Amino acid sequence: MTEIRDIEVVVFDVLGTLVDEPDGIAAAIREALPEAETPDVDALVALWQNHVEVQQALIAGGERDYANTEFIDAEAAQAVAERAGITDESVIARMATAGQRLAPWDDSVAGLERLSWHFPVIGLSNASRAALLRLNSFAGLRWHQALSCELARAYKPSPEVYRLALDAAGCAPERVLMVAAHAWDLRGAQGVGMRTAYVSRPVGDPPKDSDTFDAHFDGLVALADALVAD
Repeated sequence: MTEIRDIEVVVFDVLGTLVDEPDGIAAAIREALPEAETPDVDALVALWQNHVEVQQALIAGGERDYANTEFIDAEAAQAVAERAGITDESVIARMATAGQRLAPWDDSVAGLERLSWHFPVIGLSNASRAALLRLNSFAGLRWHQALSCELARAYKPSPEVYRLALDAAGCAPERVLMVAAHAWDLRGAQGVGMRTAYVSRPVGDPPKDSDTFDAHFDGLVALADALVAD
């Protein structure tokens, strides 16, 4: 067990770390295409995720004005519809809200609940404010505060997004722990002085040998064990 001391506030990434984003997108695509075979659905999920990744990178590089995830997800849904031959606008609109209906991992709800009795717990997500509100409700995630990158008009790993959490925490960065299943996210948090904990998930971005995060955990139970003594 790894112990992390002198933490005042715990900050969580949401997409991928606490909820299964690829499976939620796949579920929305299957709803729109009930006869689709799994390989075809997987290819459409990859198309969706690649569109989101590319557009957020363009925004980060100053090559595109900021657009929130609702707008970019609508573009991704349209790209999927064009590839799959979906023409019903109501079906496409429903598919575009997939990011608001993502199931939590098995330990997410109980892990957050346990930690929330010992620390202020903040969600810090690339999801838009409206999408994050509905996602939190759907997944049953308990927060003391949920922050959207939309407030900074940027996407992680831009430093200004992590500063939203630091401003909310109101304490020194080294007393704020960022938890994520994405190494790139934790590197961004390190850049503003936050402590870091990698949590392994079936999806995400595993650490490289060169990464120096404060701790690695198999899930939220191990994380909570390291942070609290019930």
